[in-house]
Amino acid sequence: MTRTIADQLVDTLAQAGVERIYGIVGDSLNPITDAIRRDGRIQWVHVRHEEAAAFAAGAEAQLSGKLVACAGSCGPGNLHLINGLYDAHRSGAPVLAIASHIPSSEIGTSYFQETHPTALFAECSHYCELVTNPKQMPRVLQIAMQNAVGRGGVGVVVLPGDVAGLPADDALSHGVTTDRPIVRPADVDLAALADLINNAGSVTIFGGAGCADAHDEVVALAERIKAPIAFAFRGKEHLEYDNPYGVGMTGLLGYGGAYDAMHRSDLLLLLGTDFPYVAFLPTNVRVAQVDIRPERLGRRSRLDLGLTGDVKETVAALLPLLRKKADAKHLDEARDRHEQALKKLDIYIEHGNANGPIRPEFLTSTLNELAAGDAIFSADTGTPTIWMARYVRASHDRRLLASFSHGSMASALPHAIAAQLLHPDRQVISLSGDGGLSMLLGELVTAVQYRLPIKVIVYNNGALDFIKLEMLAAGFPDWQTDLPNPDFAKVAEATGMLGIRVERPADVRDALQRALSHDGPALVDAFVEPNALSLPPHISIGQAEGFALAMAKEAMDGRFGDVIDMVEANIRLGRP
Repeated sequence: MTRTIADQLVDTLAQAGVERIYGIVGDSLNPITDAIRRDGRIQWVHVRHEEAAAFAAGAEAQLSGKLVACAGSCGPGNLHLINGLYDAHRSGAPVLAIASHIPSSEIGTSYFQETHPTALFAECSHYCELVTNPKQMPRVLQIAMQNAVGRGGVGVVVLPGDVAGLPADDALSHGVTTDRPIVRPADVDLAALADLINNAGSVTIFGGAGCADAHDEVVALAERIKAPIAFAFRGKEHLEYDNPYGVGMTGLLGYGGAYDAMHRSDLLLLLGTDFPYVAFLPTNVRVAQVDIRPERLGRRSRLDLGLTGDVKETVAALLPLLRKKADAKHLDEARDRHEQALKKLDIYIEHGNANGPIRPEFLTSTLNELAAGDAIFSADTGTPTIWMARYVRASHDRRLLASFSHGSMASALPHAIAAQLLHPDRQVISLSGDGGLSMLLGELVTAVQYRLPIKVIVYNNGALDFIKLEMLAAGFPDWQTDLPNPDFAKVAEATGMLGIRVERPADVRDALQRALSHDGPALVDAFVEPNALSLPPHISIGQAEGFALAMAKEAMDGRFGDVIDMVEANIRLGRP
C-alpha cells in the first residue's frame, strides 16, 4: 500500500510522543482517521463537540508537558476548535491542531463549507500553514510541532482532504526537540536585583505559573528576606502548599492577605507572573520582575528592574547574593492579616451545615477535605473558579485546571475528560457551573463512552452567577441571567452515570462520599445558595457604589424581594 501524507502525519505524531488526538471524524478527515486506525499507536478520542476536543488537548498538554493533538473536519468542524485553541494557546499548552480543508482544487471558489483556516487560526497559534504539496508536509508539520513545544502554545496544520491522500515525500523526517536551555540573567543583572532587595526595608513576593518547579527556591528566598508570598491563581498550585510564608491570592478571585502585603511593601518582586488585573497591583512601591518571556516585563505594572530568566534558575543564582534580613515585622503583620481574613472566610464553612440552601463555600470545603491528596480539579469559569481558588487547597501532588487566561465557560468537563484519560488511576473532579455544563452537556456521554470515572460536581444556582455579580458591581440590575435547569442528576443517569441530587447541607458529605467512592463516572447536582456573594476582599469605591445602585434599581423595579433575599443570604452568617 502506498504511504500517504496522512500516514506520514500519523507516524510523525506517534514518533513525537503524541498519545491521543481529540476530535470528531468527517469526510475531509477520512484519510487521517483511517491512517490512525491502521497505525494503532495513537488513540482517537471521539468527543461530542470539537470545542471540547481543543479544551481536552490543552488540558492534557498542560498536565503532561507533552505535545497533544486535536482535529476538526473542513469548515464548521475546525471552526469549532477555535475557542478551545485560544484557551490552550493563552495557557502555553503545546497543542497541534489538524484543520482539514476542502478539496485543494476548490479553494478560493466559495465552495461548500469553505473557510480560510490560515486566517482564522492566526491569532490563536504560533504557526499556521496550508499544505498543498507533498514536499511541504514534512517540514510544515515539523515546524508546527516545534513551535507548539518550543514556544508553548498552538501549531496548526491545514490539510485538504485530497492532499492528505497523496503519496508522501520523505525528504525530511526527524523528531521534535524538547530540551529546554537553562536561562538566567547575567551576573551583573543579578547583582543589581540583589542590591535592590538588600536595600529594601520590606519585600513581598508575587508569583505565578512561572514558579512551576521552583517551590523550594521561592520559599527559601522568602525565608532569607522575610518576605510574604502572594500568588496569582496560576501560581496557587505551585506555591500554596508547604509554605509558611503564603498570604493567599489577590485579584477578582482573591482571598487572604495578599492585597495588603503587596501594597504595604517597599519592594514588590514579581516572579513568573503575567497577572492581568492592573487595578490590584500597587503603583507606589518599587517593582522588580523576573520572567522567561522578555515581552512580559513591565507590561502590567511600573517597573524598576526587569530580568529575563527562568524563576527556578534565577532565584537559585540570586540567593547567595542576598543578606539575610533580621526584621520580620512586615512578614509577621502580613501573616496576621492573612489569618484574620481566613477566619472570615471560614464563617461559611463552620455554619454551612445549618438549615437553608447549601453554601457553595461549605460544599467546596467539604469536597476539599474528602478529595485525594493527588486529585486533579478542573473548574468552570465563573463562581466555581472562585470557590476552587478559595477553598480547594493545593498540595505537592494536586493539580488545578481552569480557563485561567482565556476565561471561557464550559472548560471544566472536557478538561476533566483529558485529565482522566492521561491519569486513569487518579481522582479527577470537575467543578462545573450549571451554565458551563449546559454548554457542552453532550460530553457527559463522552465520559461514559470511555468509562472515565470522573466526578462532576454541579454548582446549581439557577443563574449565570458571576455575570450577575458583574452586572451588580457595574450598577446594572441583573437581567437574563436566570437558568431554568433540567434535573442534572437524571440527565446523568440517562447517559449511564451515577446521578445524585442534593438539596440540604446535612446531605452534602454523604453525597460527595458516595460519588467519590463510586467505581465509575458520577455527577452530584448540588443546589447551592443563589445569592452567595463572591466579591474579592478588596473592591473599589466604584464597585461598591455600583452594587448599591443596582440594588436600589432592583427595589424600584419591583424586585424588592430579590434584594432582601441577597441581603439575608449574606448577612445571616456574617459577610466576610
